Amino acid sequence: MQFSVKTVDYQKNLMLNICDVDLLGKSISQDKLTVNISKNYYGDEIVEKDTAIKLLKNSSIINMAGKETVSLSLELGIGSENGVKIISGVPFLIIFKM
Repeated sequence: MQFSVKTVDYQKNLMLNICDVDLLGKSISQDKLTVNISKNYYGDEIVEKDTAIKLLKNSSIINMAGKETVSLSLELGIGSENGVKIISGVPFLIIFKM
């Protein structure tokens, strides 16, 4: 299982943008909302599951897109089902760890 990731140092916190690799470069639309899963935002590096787990555990701010990514996060106890938003069948979840 592979994930596309980009990390950013943001105000002394590690911010992680992570998505299912097959979503990279796609646009998701529902009603009047369109979300672009761009390489610029999510696509610095392709990583395997073990690296994704480490990044998810060590990041303070996480922007996630995709079934595999969001499922992995929930399995790790990062975030909750209540925070997941579905756009055209694609789950999205944003986490801020305090």
